[in-house]
Amino acid sequence: MQGVGSSNLLAPTIIEIRNIFLRPRNADPPRMRILLSNDDGYFAPGLEVLARDLSTLGTVTVVAPERDRSGASHSLTLDRPLLVREAASGFRYVNGTPTDCVHLAITGLLDEPPDVVVSGINNGANMGEDTLYSGTVAAATEAYLLGCPAIAVSLASKRLEHFATAASVARDLVTRLARSPIGAPFLLNVNVPDVAVARLKGVRTTRLGKRHKAEGVLKSTNPRGETVYWVGAAGAAQDAGEGTDFHAVENGYASVTPLQIDLTHTSGIADVAQWLVT
Repeated sequence: MQGVGSSNLLAPTIIEIRNIFLRPRNADPPRMRILLSNDDGYFAPGLEVLARDLSTLGTVTVVAPERDRSGASHSLTLDRPLLVREAASGFRYVNGTPTDCVHLAITGLLDEPPDVVVSGINNGANMGEDTLYSGTVAAATEAYLLGCPAIAVSLASKRLEHFATAASVARDLVTRLARSPIGAPFLLNVNVPDVAVARLKGVRTTRLGKRHKAEGVLKSTNPRGETVYWVGAAGAAQDAGEGTDFHAVENGYASVTPLQIDLTHTSGIADVAQWLVT
C-alpha cells in the first residue's frame, strides 16, 4: 500500500469507490456544525455546490472573501478594519483574505466553534508547493491552528466540470468524522480529479509531490506606457511518483494528504549549530 497517515479516518489507503458512495447507511451520523470558506470568492460555483451537499449533514455557515483571493496564502489583514456583509444566498462575505474569513468566523461571528471547517471547492489543483501559496489551504490551516478539524478541497483541473465529484468526496470525509471523531484536530489537503463520480476510482492517502520551479514572469506594457509584470505559471510536476498527490490524481483517484505546520528543519539543527560556532 502506498501513502502516508495512520489515522482511522484515512484507512485503508485505497478505498474502492463502491465502498465510499454506495455503501448502506445503517444510521444517520450526528448533525454537524460546518463552516465553509474558500479563496475564489463567495460567488464561486464550487462553494455553492459544496454548501448544498454538506447541508444534508448539519448546519452550514459560509464566510468567504468578497472577491477572488487565490494565492493569498496564510495572510491576515492587520492594517485596516474588516467588513462582513451578507449576500442574497445567505453567504457572508468579508473584504479580506481567506484566513481573515475563518479567523473572524471562529473567534467572533459564530456562537459555537464549528465541528469541522471545509475550504473550497477550489478552482484548480492545490498539490505540491501549491499548498504554500494557496488561500484555500490557508483557510483550512487557520481553522486547524484555532483547534478545529479542517479540510481543503480542490478540483484538480482547469476544465472545472465536475464539482459534484469533489463535493461527494468532501461529504464522505465529513460523514466519517461525524461517525468516528478523532481526538486531535487534523488538517487534510484533498485534490479530486475532474471526472464524473462514477469514473472516480477511489481515494488514496498521499504525500505532497514537488513541482519544477515556476516559469519566468511575463513582462508587458500597460496603456499608460508603464512596464508591468505577470507572475509566471507554476512549474510542471517533478516528483510525481507513486504515493504522491500528483500520481493519485493522474491515475483517477482523489488524493488526501495530511498536513502539519511545524516548519523546523530538524535534521539541519546540528549543522546550523556547528556553523554558528565556527
